[in-house]
Amino acid sequence: MIVNIALTLGSIVFMEVFAWAFHKYYMHGPGWGWHESHHVHTNGPFEKNDLYAVCFSVIAAGLFIAGSLWWTPLWYIALGFTIYGLLYGFVHDGLVHQRWPFHYSPKAGYLFRLVLAHRLHHHTTTKDGAVSFGFLWAENPDQLKTKLKAK
Repeated sequence: MIVNIALTLGSIVFMEVFAWAFHKYYMHGPGWGWHESHHVHTNGPFEKNDLYAVCFSVIAAGLFIAGSLWWTPLWYIALGFTIYGLLYGFVHDGLVHQRWPFHYSPKAGYLFRLVLAHRLHHHTTTKDGAVSFGFLWAENPDQLKTKLKAK
């Protein structure tokens, strides 16, 4: 049981590191064609950028299946990926971008820091010059402002 919990928690941490690198080097690079929709105003409840979530969901589903059929640790890795996806959806899509049916905006604490860091990320509408690429880890907003000014 401890190994399974460690695999799940490790997968959540891995996904934040992976998401940071993927966001910085792929989404703001060759994958900008999908991600650009997230940096400009789009009409409707969905944007092209949401296709990334679909792709990652398919990977997690495949890991659940493989873990159920062949190697159980993959199931717990998939669980970590799925928990990360739920946290991402809550924090990024819900809290930061208010893509839910009610309005809540934190006034202090770590959730407020996440919102500020992501707003600074959206300070630019191009693939270059952005800061703060994490989704659940937010750098200090004052340091991010300094980085933005330097760019």
